Amino acid sequence: MKANRAYARAVITAKGERMLQDGHSWVYEGEIRRFELPDGRSWDNNGSLKPGAWDGGAPDGSTSAGSADGMAAGDPSEDDGPITDTMPAADADRPNAEPDDVARAADRPRNTRAGRPRDFRERRRRKEMLNAPSSEDEIIPLDALPDGSIVDVVSMKGAYVGTGLLSRHSRIRVRLVTRNANDDFGPGFWRRKAQWAWDYRKTVMGNDATACRVIFAEADEFPGLVVDRFNDVLVTQTLSAGMERLKPVVFPALLDVFKDDGVAIRGIYERNDVSTRALEGLEQTTGWWHADATDAGDAASKNGPTVTDITENGVKYHVDFANGQKTGFFLDQKYNRLAVARLARGRRVLDCCTHTGSFALNAAHAGAEFVRAVDVSETAIDMARENARLNGPDVAGRMDFTVANIFDLLPELERTHNPERFDFIILDPPAFTKSRKTIGSAARGYREINYRAMRILPRGGYLATCSCSHFMDHDRFKAMLFEAAKDAGVRLRQIEERQQAPDHPIVWGIPETDYLKCLLFQVV
Repeated sequence: MKANRAYARAVITAKGERMLQDGHSWVYEGEIRRFELPDGRSWDNNGSLKPGAWDGGAPDGSTSAGSADGMAAGDPSEDDGPITDTMPAADADRPNAEPDDVARAADRPRNTRAGRPRDFRERRRRKEMLNAPSSEDEIIPLDALPDGSIVDVVSMKGAYVGTGLLSRHSRIRVRLVTRNANDDFGPGFWRRKAQWAWDYRKTVMGNDATACRVIFAEADEFPGLVVDRFNDVLVTQTLSAGMERLKPVVFPALLDVFKDDGVAIRGIYERNDVSTRALEGLEQTTGWWHADATDAGDAASKNGPTVTDITENGVKYHVDFANGQKTGFFLDQKYNRLAVARLARGRRVLDCCTHTGSFALNAAHAGAEFVRAVDVSETAIDMARENARLNGPDVAGRMDFTVANIFDLLPELERTHNPERFDFIILDPPAFTKSRKTIGSAARGYREINYRAMRILPRGGYLATCSCSHFMDHDRFKAMLFEAAKDAGVRLRQIEERQQAPDHPIVWGIPETDYLKCLLFQVV
C-alpha cells in the first residue's frame, strides 16, 4: 500500500477481516475498532452500543464518559468475536454468523493478560460503560468524515484490506469499492468501472443488452447503485450514501460509456422512492437526473416521456419506469421466462403473481392453448392486459386476466377440482421475507402456494416455482418443496434448476448477489 495516503482508515476486527478475505464487501459498525485520520486524530467506534446507551448512569452507578479520550478500542488483547449477550445488531445480519457458534464461542475459556478480569463479559461491560458514545458525532465526527468519505480498511496489524465508502447512518459502515491499494478515485476510476460493467453485459447478453441490468450494486463494485437499461433510458436506484454523493461523477461516466459505444441514451431517470434509503440518512426522490437542469421541469422537458418499449424473447412490453415496481420491469427472469415458454406450447397455463404479465405473455407467445394471468393488483393486471394487446390478437386472444389473491384462488381451484383444466402452473410471488427474522413465516407461505399448486395439477402436469428472497436460500427452498410434495402426495421430476440472468451476476463471497431461485418440475 502506498505510504502517506490521504484517506481515513477504519481499523477492523479479525472477524471483519476474515469476512472481507472470504469475498464479502461490507464492514459492519460492530467490526470497526476505530477510525484514524492521516493527521493522527482517531476515534473509537464502539460499535456494540448505540449513542446514549448508558445515559442516566451505568449499572454500577458510574456515568458514561462519551469521550474518545483515553479509549482502549484498538487494544489487540480484546476479543474480536461477538458474544450472545452483547452481540451488535449488525452482526446478527452478517452472513455465516451462526447463533450456536456464537453461543459456544461465548463459553470458550480465553487467555487474558495478567491482572485483567478473566471473565470476558465483565471486561466488555466495563469498557462499554467508559466508551459508550452520547451522540453519533462522537463515533464519527461529521466535519472530519462526512457521508460518502473514502476510507481505507486495515486490519488490527495495519495490513491493507480494501477501500470503501463510509455510511454514517447505516449499520453497514463501509462498503468496499476496490481491493487495490494503488487505485485513486478520480473520474477516471469510475469511468473504467462503468466501462467494465457495460463490456461484461455486452458479452453475456449479446443482442439482449438493449434491456438489461447495467450495474448490479456490489456485484460491480458500485455499492448500493442499481442501473437498468430500457433501450434509450437508464433507470437508477441509489441506495447508499456513498453512491448518492458520487452521482455527479458516476452518472456522467455512464453516459460517456454509452456515447462512446454509439448508443443514444436520452436520459437517466431516478427511482429513489425506496424506504431503505432512510437507513442511509437519505430522502426519497424520483425524477429525471440532469447535471445542468435548473429544476425538475427543465429536466423532464429535455428527456421526454416516462414510458418506453422493450422487446424480450420476442415479446413486446410497455415499460412505465416512473410508476412501475422497482425500476419499472423485472429483468432478472428474462431467460427463466424463455425456459417456461419452451414447456408451454399446447398447455393450459395459470400464471400466479403475473405483475406486468411477463411469464404469461411468454407462454402465450410460445403457443399455449390458454393462459390466465392473475395478480392481486388491479393496476398490474391493467398493464398486463395492455402488454397482451401490444403483442397482437394471436397472443391476446389466448389470454385472460384476473384480479385475485392467490392464497384465496389456489384453495378454491383445489376445492372445485381445477375446472379450467390447468396443466401448467407458474408461481413467481414477491419476496415473502426480507429479513432472517421472518424466514419461518415466509417458508409457510411458499409451502402453502406450492402445496396447493401440486394438488391442483394433474399427474404429468408442470410446475414452475420461484423465490426472489436472498434469505430463502436454495437449500431451504428445495427442502420446502420436498415437504410440500410429500404432503400433497405427489413426486416431483426436476426438469431444471435456474437462477437470475447473467446481467445480475452472482459474485462468490457476496451471498446477497445469489438471490433468485427458479425450478421447473413435472408432477408425477
